[in-house]
Formats: sequence, C-alpha cells, structure tokens
Amino acid sequence: MLTPVLDPSLGRPLYEQLYLQLRRDIESGSLIAGEKLPSKRALSAHLKVSVVTVEGAYGQLLAEGYIRSEPKRGFFVSPLEIASPPAQQAPSVPVSEAAAAPVPEYDFATNAVDAVHFPFSTWAKLMRQVLTREDSGLLSAIEPQGVPALRAAIVQYLHDFRGITASPDQVVVGAGSEYLIGILFQLLGREGGYAVEDPGYLKVSRILAHQGALVCPIPLDDQGLRVDALRWSGARVVHVTPSHHYPLGTVMPVGRRRELLSWAAEIPERYIIEDDYDSEFRFSGRPIPALQSLDGGERVVYLNTFAKSLAPSLRIGYMVLPPHLAERYRRDFLFYSSTVPSFEQYTLSRFLEGGHFERHIARMRVEYRDRKAALAACVRDFGIPGTLSGADAGLHMLLRMENGLSEETLVRRAAEYGVAVYPLSDCCLTPPPPDAPPTLVMGYARLKVADMISAFRRLQRAWL
Repeated sequence: MLTPVLDPSLGRPLYEQLYLQLRRDIESGSLIAGEKLPSKRALSAHLKVSVVTVEGAYGQLLAEGYIRSEPKRGFFVSPLEIASPPAQQAPSVPVSEAAAAPVPEYDFATNAVDAVHFPFSTWAKLMRQVLTREDSGLLSAIEPQGVPALRAAIVQYLHDFRGITASPDQVVVGAGSEYLIGILFQLLGREGGYAVEDPGYLKVSRILAHQGALVCPIPLDDQGLRVDALRWSGARVVHVTPSHHYPLGTVMPVGRRRELLSWAAEIPERYIIEDDYDSEFRFSGRPIPALQSLDGGERVVYLNTFAKSLAPSLRIGYMVLPPHLAERYRRDFLFYSSTVPSFEQYTLSRFLEGGHFERHIARMRVEYRDRKAALAACVRDFGIPGTLSGADAGLHMLLRMENGLSEETLVRRAAEYGVAVYPLSDCCLTPPPPDAPPTLVMGYARLKVADMISAFRRLQRAWL
C-alpha cells in the first residue's frame, strides 16, 4: 500500500501534498505504467485522511494524464510519453490514407446546434449595415475588452433576461469560453486549487491543468456541487454551471446557491466562475436568476458564450467581472489585443440591440422543445429500456439504460449502426461507482425529428 508522508503543519493542502508525491513517484518510475492504485476509500483509510483529499489528488493526476480511470476497475498509472528523436519518427500518413473512424450518419453530440434555423438573412442585412455605417470603426484598433457597443448591448440583455446589473466596463469579450477561462486563470492567479464539478465539462479541467492549475474534482448531489466537499478540497476558485449542470442537468436551488456564495465570502480572494452556457433554453417555469445576480460580495465572475444560442463557429464569448477585478484587468492585462474581429462584434451588437437575438431564442426554444419531446417519444415508442432525465432545460438529456449492457458496449453497438452516442463516464474525472447505471448523454439540438426517429430505429436493433 502506498504510504506518502502528509504533514498538516506545512500550510499546503493535504490533497496537494498527496498529488505531488504521487506524481513524483510516477515520474521517477517508483510507480510503473499499468500499476493499479488503491481505491479512494482504501487509500484514505490507510492514510487516515478524508476521501475528498484522495479525490482531489487523483483528480489532478487524471487531469494531467499521469493516471487513467477505468469504470468498475479503478485507477491505473498511465505510461509517460517520451518524445523520440526526429530521425526516428514514423513518416506522416496522408490524411486520405489515414485510418479514421467512420463519420456517423446520426450524431447525438452536445456541442452542436441547428444551423438550418440560423437567421442568415437578418445577419447578412446587419453585416451590410456595419460595412456602410461603421467604416472607420472597422479599421481602427479594437479596445482590448471589446467594442463598446457590443459590451453595452450585452449588459442590457443580461439586465433584462438574467437579472444581472453591471456596467460595460465590467465586460470582457473574447474568442469563446475556453480563451476567457485561460485569461481568468492569469487574472485570479495560480495560488490554491481550482475546483471543478465532477462529472462536468472536462475541457475546463484540461484547460486549467494545462495552465498549471491544481484541479480539484468536487462531487455532486441532487442539488448540484457539494459545498462541504468544496470546503474540504482547500480550493480557492470554483467553476460551476448552476443554471443547468453539464451533463447531469441539475438546476442548483437558491439555498445551495447562497451556501456557495457564503463559502466564497469566508476568505479573501475566493471566487466563483459561473458558467451560464445554455441558460437561454429553459422549457418549464420561469428562468432561474443568475448566481451573479445574488452576489453582494463581488465574488462571482459570470461567463457565457453565443455558441449554443447562435452557432459554435461564432467564436464570441464574454465574461462579467466584479468591479475590482475589472479594474485589475485594465491595469494589468490591457496588453492583450481583442481576439474577436470588430466586424463580427459590431454585427452582433446590432443583432442584440434590434431584438433579433431575443426573437431567435424564442423560435429556437419552440423548435428544441419539439425535439426534446420527440426524443422522449422515441425512447418510449421504440421500447428502449431506459429512463430520461434533465428535461427542464438545456439541449441534452441523460438516458439511464436498464438492459444490462455497459456504456462501452452501448456506444460500440450504436456506432456499428451509424449512430453516435456518448457515455456519461467521459464527463468524469473520477470513475463512477461500480453500481452506477450505464448512462448516455443525448444531445438533441442537431437532429431533426425525422432523423431522430430513424436513429432510434437503428438503436432499437443495436441494443435490443
């Protein structure tokens, strides 16, 4: 059994000490590739520390690629990649000859939207207006935080639809959420850990780990991220999706939101990154106010993007910083140039100002509600042995299967019939418990109703 020496008097969180010692053992070869690590509970009992401490260490090693997890088997040491000399590298294979996975005919991916309903004519009209009326502004240098007209339009939209009160000076426009998370890491600093939801949006943890952050996976319950586990982790910053958790679909109730805000207020320089990635698509009840709208202590950074609401290729995201962080950004980060062309920023600002965005969302909400209903009908009518959840908001649902097949088998058999489905375990930094039901994350924004029916006809043959 591993016996790292953990010293609470060092002033460094225990999970970080454990992570550093395990990483050193892997790099030195004391732990060899393929070796199985103790379970979280076994190691925590052996070291007389909490399970959360071991989860934090294992989660960071997973994010950095030092270990891998296998459902129902546990954690294993990954082989360290050693670069070969250039002369020994294998010759590159032409793309036309490379063995690539076949493109699925039907794809339940969650990173897509319906491009058919994009308002091309309106967008083209606004582009022509920008060309004729913003000629001088298009060729001028862009303010690092983004075009003022777009920032003002974003602030107005957030006030009207998300209950957020802010000024344009607090808004930073950037080329997508991933870019902005990288900026945030530099703005907030690397001290302390960065907590992420587990399961959650793995790209966030990978970006943070690549930047050098200590990533702390935090488990969830039926109300969202567990604040008690967050306290145990010792993290200083947490990334959450409270309005519609990805991928579980949980909507964090106001009591848990206030508990999370209380955690942030306990110690200076604690922050919450609120990722509001698809809050526009809520299908029952009133829209949930943003966490930032409840924040009286200026500890919430609000993050959103137009990828889900308009198109993924429109790489425009934005964040709303608390006033003191916005001031810090202008003081220390104005050497960054704007990463979104002014032409697109001016066009989007007119799209928002003219009410086109609001009308587009209203139309798409109706369209996606029909597709959500079609997904539920297909599961029922084709006799798929599973249960859907997470239907109140967002553009995907979870399908918990009950036919005895593993996630791996379900995905493989679906692929053999030309249908791409995605396992919940791909969203986990730590392996799901052995008794967790096989679950698939089913995005429905890309598929028309007729295509969805055809896809489930194939899934019926693949799974039954």
